[in-house]
Amino acid sequence: MLVAGLVFATLAAVLHCYIFVMESVRWTAPSTRKTFGIESAEVAEITKPLAFNQGFYNLFLAITSLIGLILVIAGTETIGLTLIIAGIAPMFAAALVLLLSDHTKARAAITQGTLPLLGLIFLFVALATR
Repeated sequence: MLVAGLVFATLAAVLHCYIFVMESVRWTAPSTRKTFGIESAEVAEITKPLAFNQGFYNLFLAITSLIGLILVIAGTETIGLTLIIAGIAPMFAAALVLLLSDHTKARAAITQGTLPLLGLIFLFVALATR
């Protein structure tokens, strides 16, 4: 169970690094605008500072999770698992907020939240069965 939790947490971190790139680096690109439903280049330019900041939140959560993974691998399991959970729990919570605040964004919320949710489930089961 622990290995499965670490795998899903790592995949969640990688996905959130990709989200960072879309939000903070490629926000005005046509493909990113299409992904996020931004109707025009003008709207993308106006919202670019907000997306830039939000992208960094995603990156920092990913980094927190990946540092936790490194610490678990290095043998500092308690600190590592704490960091992983501190990284992926807000990822899942943000997906839940997205889903509850705008049902038209259900696909994005499910994409964003499934990996961290599975990571949390497997990690909590692993911890509970020790």
